Amino acid sequence: MKASDMRGMEPAAIHAELEKCRRQLMDMRFKVALGEEVRPSLLRGLKRDIARYQTVLREKEGAA
Repeated sequence: MKASDMRGMEPAAIHAELEKCRRQLMDMRFKVALGEEVRPSLLRGLKRDIARYQTVLREKEGAA
């Protein structure tokens, strides 16, 4: 999701999406530890999405 789309969301919705992404990242890390194939681009994308969500949340908290 683009940061511009995230800025239109409510903070509660951003928190929910952030937790969802963190849970997905944890699941992928477990798969890697178990030896299953996981595409590195998916891991990288999730990490970047988490960073975007955190950035947008900080922007919203700073503006309030």
